[in-house]
Amino acid sequence: MTQFNEIYDRACERKGGEANIHILLEEPQSHKALNLRTDDEWLEEFTRKIFQSGFYWSVVNAKWGGFREVFWDFSIDKLLYMSPEMYEQRAQDERIIRNYKKVQSIARNCHMIYELQQEHGSFSSLIANWPSSDIINLWLLLRKRGNRLGGNTGPFALRALGKDTFLLTKDVESYLRANHIIDGGLQSLKSLKAAQQHFNELQQSSGLSMTALSQLIAFSVGDNIIQSS
Repeated sequence: MTQFNEIYDRACERKGGEANIHILLEEPQSHKALNLRTDDEWLEEFTRKIFQSGFYWSVVNAKWGGFREVFWDFSIDKLLYMSPEMYEQRAQDERIIRNYKKVQSIARNCHMIYELQQEHGSFSSLIANWPSSDIINLWLLLRKRGNRLGGNTGPFALRALGKDTFLLTKDVESYLRANHIIDGGLQSLKSLKAAQQHFNELQQSSGLSMTALSQLIAFSVGDNIIQSS
């Protein structure tokens, strides 16, 4: 509990006090809310995060209405029947960001979601039922069976739609290294397991979500200081 208290106190000090912290912290969606999401929403968010990687997010968001038009609102049932030639043609559409390799990820991740639907009833059910105490293996599943969902791309998409997950941002990585929790490659299995174990321990002592813990750690390090009024 001492380690969590140190994180919390430092975050409060840097973010202008406890009241500000409670405003800034996000909470994940409930199991029921995640189950109610359509599988199309997951494909859309995976695609958004893939395109946001390496682009200004504002540019991607400004084009997003065009993406939805070009790719049928990311309907998995419809996209399963889109041929490679159609994807190649639509990758040149001026309504979207024209990047053929990233457009190809839509087809591959559409099939990934469809395959997991057959195994688990729905993709949303798989996500909702996955324990956050083992979230790294959900990341690894997305990386292995999906396309371009490795690194932080898959985890950022999960967080965006409300799945409880920590994120390995630069601030969180700095904290993990400074506290000798990881010492190798950030995305190595050894580092991922060590990060998961540490977050599990923090959750057991604090009772907070992985989302909140990840944010508190980020608030407690780096250059993101907000002075109290």
